[in-house]
Amino acid sequence: MNAALYYFPDEADAAKRLGTVLGMACFEVDRRQFPDGESLIRIAEPASIAFVYRSLFQPNDKLVELLLVASALRDMGAERVILVAPYLAYMRQDVAFLPGQAVSQRVITRLIADHFEGLVTVDPHLHRTPRLEAIAPQLQVAYVSAAGTLADMLRPELAPGTIMVGPDGESRPWVESVAKPLGCEVLVGEKVRFGDREVELTLPGIEQVAGRPVILVDDMISTGGTLLKCAALLQAAGATRIEAVTAHCLASTDDLAHLAAGGIQRVRATDTVAGVTVAAWIAPALAAAIRGKWGQDI
Repeated sequence: MNAALYYFPDEADAAKRLGTVLGMACFEVDRRQFPDGESLIRIAEPASIAFVYRSLFQPNDKLVELLLVASALRDMGAERVILVAPYLAYMRQDVAFLPGQAVSQRVITRLIADHFEGLVTVDPHLHRTPRLEAIAPQLQVAYVSAAGTLADMLRPELAPGTIMVGPDGESRPWVESVAKPLGCEVLVGEKVRFGDREVELTLPGIEQVAGRPVILVDDMISTGGTLLKCAALLQAAGATRIEAVTAHCLASTDDLAHLAAGGIQRVRATDTVAGVTVAAWIAPALAAAIRGKWGQDI
């Protein structure tokens, strides 16, 4: 078999959606766990080019199992093993902010590069590192944007006059890429620092939201603290409805409850991370990136 997609049982639906779009055979990884927490991995079907689907939310155990999967696939004859990680963990820490801190972005990128020839990921949370190839030049990376997927999700029910808001300066390219195909106006928050610990959020142009619906847009929602600050400003300025959309929703049930209590009436995300906020499939965008990078081989 030339190419196949391998997945873990808990991500079967998302992986099979990708396999269907690609027209690629899909095989479940046989995963068993010993009482002490060690994992036993078995691959039943070989392939020359193996795509392994694993979103890396809550990543620690998953990373160890991915190394075992990569090894098993090579033992079965795989010439290339490519990781499809819609959400890529450990990307926030790109420098040592305090002496003695590990730079997790560098560690995890090099770990992946040591065991996989390629990586497919959606909107990795990169700041000072423009591309992961700067860390691991041997790694072929296909970068996928969820902006088009979210825009397509929003288009059928977008209310007239909707304004899209990015919570801070880092979100500007992201919110603009979602808003542009929909013809929506954009506002972007600014963080103003007063001393070492006190930070205030402002929204230049916020008077424009009076009497209009607002959609908060960010690449990732973790706890949602910044979104809550934005929502408070937007409510005070007269926004009629506040929602949020994101590529990756990592928020817990409690976090989502706090967002709702803070005036954010709905949170929607792609399926890069499983959960109650999933409202759009990322598989078509992943498939397009895979075809663009490795289409001649699959």
